Amino acid sequence: MGVEGCTKCIKYMLFFFNFIFWLAGCVILGVSLWLRHDEKTSSLLNLKFEGAEAPSTFYISVYILIAVGAVMMFVGFLGCYGAIQESQCLLGTFFACLVILFACEVAAGIWGFIHKDKISKEMINFYDSVYDRGLIETAQDKQQAAAAVLKVFHETLQCCGKGAFTAAMTSWMTNLCPKKGLLDSQPNCHDQIKTLFNEKIYLIGIAALVVAVIMIFEMIFSMVLCCGIRNSPVY
Repeated sequence: MGVEGCTKCIKYMLFFFNFIFWLAGCVILGVSLWLRHDEKTSSLLNLKFEGAEAPSTFYISVYILIAVGAVMMFVGFLGCYGAIQESQCLLGTFFACLVILFACEVAAGIWGFIHKDKISKEMINFYDSVYDRGLIETAQDKQQAAAAVLKVFHETLQCCGKGAFTAAMTSWMTNLCPKKGLLDSQPNCHDQIKTLFNEKIYLIGIAALVVAVIMIFEMIFSMVLCCGIRNSPVY
C-alpha cells in the first residue's frame, strides 16, 4: 500500500492495538455475561418477597457492559480493517466511534463512582426489610416466605443477621443460618453483601481503565495514520 517509513510502522501498531481492543471487547462481553449468570448474584437478585424484588441496578450496569463489549468488538474489527486497507473513510469512522465510546465510558465512570455504594445499599435494605418482616410476622405462610428468602441470602453468602449481635442471635434461635462450630464466628450479611458487590465493581473499574488507555493510543495512532495516508504521494 501507499504509506512508508514511520507511518507504515504506525499502521501496524494501530492494527495491533485494534486487535487488543477487539480482544478486550471479547473479554468485557464474556465477563459481563459471567456477571449476569454468576450463581451468587443471580440467586440474590432474583429474590422476591411480597411483591418486592431485589434491586435491579446491578443488572442494568451489566446489560450496559454487554452492549459496550459487543460495540467494542465491532469497532475493533472496523479499525483493523481500516488500518490494513489504509482507508481514510474507515479510519475517520473508527476515530468518531472511539470518541463516542470514550465519552460514554468517562460518563459511565463518573456515574459509577458517584453511585458505587448504591447497589450494595439497595441489597442491604432489601435484606433488612425481609429480616425484620420475618421476625415480626405472625402469619405462618408469610413467615415461611420470609424465612425462604433469608435462607437463600445466608447459604449463598455464608452469613447470618444484620450485625454481630443479630448474627449470633439468629444463629442460636433459628435454623436459617449455615451450620458452623460452636466457637466459629458467623459473619454478618451486611459485610458479605458489600464485599460481594464491591469486588465485582472493582473488576469492572479495572477493565474500564485498561480499555480507556488502549482507546487513547488508538485515537492518536488513527489520526496520525490518517494524516500519513493523506500526505502520501501514492494518494
